[in-house]
Amino acid sequence: MGFNYQREPGKEKQDRGLNKKEKPLVSIITAYYNAEKYFEQTYNCVLNQTFPWFEWIIVNDGSTDKIDRLEEFVKTDPRIILYHKENGGPASARNYGINRAKSEVIIPLDSDDLIEPVFLEKLYFGLYFNKECSWSYTDSVGFGTQQYLWKRTFSSEQMKNINLLVNAGAIRKHDFEEIGYYEENGKYYHEDWGAWLKLLSKGKKPVHIEGYDFWYRRSEEGAMTLTEGDKKNRKRSQEIIEKIAKDIKQEIKAIEFPVMEETNCFAVPQKIEWSFPVYEKKDKTRILMLLPWLEMGGSDLFNLEVVKKSNKEKYEYSIITTLPSENTWKDRFQDYVPEIFELPQFLEMKNYAAFISYFIQSREVDVLFLSNSYYGYYLIPWLRKEFPELAIIDYVHMEEWYWRNGGFARVSGVMGEVLERTYVCNGRTQQILEEHFGREKGSVKTLYIGVDKEKFQREKVGQEEIEELKEKFQLGERKVVLFPCRIHPQKRPFLLLEIAKEVKEAVFLVVGNGPQLEEMQQKVQDSGLGERIKFAGRAKDMRSYYALSNITLICSLKEGLALTAYESLAMGVPVVSSDVGGQKELITEEVGKIIALGQEEEKDLDNREFSKEEIREYTEAIKSLLTEAEEDGAKRRLACRKRIEEGFSTDNMIVNLERELEEGQTKERKRERKEKSEELRKYSKLAEDYLSLYVEYEALGASFKNNHSPNMKNELIRIANSKWGRRLISLAFKLRVNKIFK
Repeated sequence: MGFNYQREPGKEKQDRGLNKKEKPLVSIITAYYNAEKYFEQTYNCVLNQTFPWFEWIIVNDGSTDKIDRLEEFVKTDPRIILYHKENGGPASARNYGINRAKSEVIIPLDSDDLIEPVFLEKLYFGLYFNKECSWSYTDSVGFGTQQYLWKRTFSSEQMKNINLLVNAGAIRKHDFEEIGYYEENGKYYHEDWGAWLKLLSKGKKPVHIEGYDFWYRRSEEGAMTLTEGDKKNRKRSQEIIEKIAKDIKQEIKAIEFPVMEETNCFAVPQKIEWSFPVYEKKDKTRILMLLPWLEMGGSDLFNLEVVKKSNKEKYEYSIITTLPSENTWKDRFQDYVPEIFELPQFLEMKNYAAFISYFIQSREVDVLFLSNSYYGYYLIPWLRKEFPELAIIDYVHMEEWYWRNGGFARVSGVMGEVLERTYVCNGRTQQILEEHFGREKGSVKTLYIGVDKEKFQREKVGQEEIEELKEKFQLGERKVVLFPCRIHPQKRPFLLLEIAKEVKEAVFLVVGNGPQLEEMQQKVQDSGLGERIKFAGRAKDMRSYYALSNITLICSLKEGLALTAYESLAMGVPVVSSDVGGQKELITEEVGKIIALGQEEEKDLDNREFSKEEIREYTEAIKSLLTEAEEDGAKRRLACRKRIEEGFSTDNMIVNLERELEEGQTKERKRERKEKSEELRKYSKLAEDYLSLYVEYEALGASFKNNHSPNMKNELIRIANSKWGRRLISLAFKLRVNKIFK
């Protein structure tokens, strides 16, 4: 998935009612010279920051243009301070501002560059948790006349010849003072690069935070162009850099995120005591969603619907993710959530609890909404102990017997005495939580996810879209069976091949990708099924595929209640599904067929031996639906749509969820929370060590994976194929060393 350069931060100023009165913890320094053209977007970026405890010192460096507009911006916010001086160049203006800064952290920002809303907060905590480091910085986006992503592993040796860093970072003021701030060697030279080199020459090291949070504007009139585009400036700048670089006598290692977690640490979770609220007033219920990632899938589609359709007048959601990930759906969530923090980008896992404790206090969070984050489950006993008024709820999509003896359902069962409520997507999972995992009745409720019934309507797909797909996949007038899913053992894609061999009157259209896609494609080719099984890859919008299809097939080994089933029925397409999870709670005889599962979940993951009986049942069900009379088929399509409208829409889900959230704020529920918190405080050390052990477990797992990663294998192969590698192997065989390991 490509980077979206159109999503520039600061296109609009957000008014979130943030607190502007506290003492600044960081000082943003901006040199301003005839910068009106782009300044408003930079202004919006700064005022949209999630971290409101800043002062913004703007130094007008002798602008020759009018500055009326700048002065108007300054008047809008008490945190903005404007100074005027004679023109001396960017370094001179920045130094002027730094000398007047009240905080201990300096953040230079050019008047035309952009920053993501979480930029200040990530930089600040990058330094907060790494006391030995002098500055923190992020990766960057080049935009404007050039577009590129800039992400380089830090190297003090390479820094002597190429500037690997962006020109904005958070620098400890006392370290900056030690190098005399920026060198004032004329107006145009690489003053940022020079400052980084001077810090390195003093043995100072940086924190490299992951994430494209800084946007560097490329323009014909920019400082980079004025420095590099002029021969004299370029030569002088090079001489200055070379001179400073000679003072770097030792290699400096940066802390690079995401980090390899330290093992044998057993760090005790720490609570940050924080008394500054982010918001001026408490006028909404604030909900923190603790999730593993933001990726394509049913669970994140549910999360997206929650934040999308929530009552924005009453509720505000924030998101924290706990696992390293590309987070390819982050853009979608950003449309509805003002702040998203991806913890692996700037924190070690041992510091997650501290940051989350700060976040809960600074945002005055009312509800922790946990879903699919294993770290989150092991955190909540400690959170319950530390935050007696915080409501803690979770959502479980399914039990998974083949993974950790029940998956998230198991650990939700374990945490039943700490969790206030658990919501599940189907009645079967509720029953398992109560009867198998011992959850108290009434503490688990079924909250059907549903589907956006307004979005998923057959009438919203034009016939031309359907014809395009027919032509693309050479379908002609053949019937279509849709197979929309991640190509993963859980979905049993190789069962589809066996079914397709028997259903010769239809084309099976596979939409999705996953770890078994290439193998499945090869099997189709080897079996001569290429004309009857087509692959569409991942689709951004599934509606035209449903509109094209006669049946949706779900033959999974495990589901909670598949969102593809909801979507298909909303589009008027019947579903043939395995009897797993809550599928039969949605799919009745009027809208499809339920097929008995012919394998056992615990032991048959990726078992490709399918019973003839199961294949026959799928075949008969599909054929019976494909050969229905036109009138019966039309009635069934109407029944599919009606089934969703009766009570399986996301609108219903939101109404039910928000009713639950309101009930969670009653006096009785608050009293219950405080009682549980008081009980856990009696075992405070146990709750702390419980989390410490989990963090240690994850660190050991990550260490093992890293040491056995494909990269390591590739490196070993490279060494083995080298001249010295071949000699060592030859010598080992001559000495019969290989016999030792037989």
